[in-house]
Amino acid sequence: MRTARAEPLAGLRSRALALASAGALRRLACRLEADGRTGARALAATCRRRATELEREARRFERLLALRRQLATEGARVVAGVDEVGMGPLAGPVVAAAVVLPERPRLTGLDDSKRLARADRERLAAAIHAQAVALAIAEVWIEEIDARNIYHAGLLAMRRAVDGLSSTPDHVLVDGRRIPGIPMAQTRIVGGDGRDASIAAASIVAKVHRDAIMERLDAEYPGYGFRRHMGYATREHLRALRQLGPSPIHRRSFTSVAQLPLFQA
Repeated sequence: MRTARAEPLAGLRSRALALASAGALRRLACRLEADGRTGARALAATCRRRATELEREARRFERLLALRRQLATEGARVVAGVDEVGMGPLAGPVVAAAVVLPERPRLTGLDDSKRLARADRERLAAAIHAQAVALAIAEVWIEEIDARNIYHAGLLAMRRAVDGLSSTPDHVLVDGRRIPGIPMAQTRIVGGDGRDASIAAASIVAKVHRDAIMERLDAEYPGYGFRRHMGYATREHLRALRQLGPSPIHRRSFTSVAQLPLFQA
């Protein structure tokens, strides 16, 4: 049987990279620490650091599940997380998602969508769609945003997302607000997309869905740069508004759009 000492370092590095268990990484580190080669000792230290990171991430993820588990002990069998995106942009819809996760979701790196790189959001969104017990997405478009105001449009999107779930939740966890017009119990969590797994999942699903819409609208309304800024009031966007005027998907109720003649003066 070959020992760690006899194995080439390149093979050991490949093995370490493939390990996703803190325990397995620490066992490999123990073998490497008995190896006299400097490279093996350095790889052992890397394995231990990676094991520590995995353990820290596991503890963080357990904290994200804590409230749902507490609710389960109180009798809530189906708990949904709800969040919306697109409240601040000058153009495009508000999108909300409601997500019911399984008891033991496998979502490495789950976090508030704003803290994640795009590739990580898209990877996690695909995993959430695949694993969710129930999932619904709702869009509120320009006419309703301008008619209701953006605050109430966001509430409407979240209510529609909850109503769209195939499994009726016993309890709803909401990022930062309470949703009027839903019959089930709900808990408002400030900063919930960074504190609860279900809300974080909803924030990711809603963000990825809305980004895809804005990329499609970039092709329909060229010149504004929607693909790059997703409708937010960047310098590029404001410059395009001054040059081109508002498109059909701009929110006329927003000051930067409503006062456009003042920009052009």
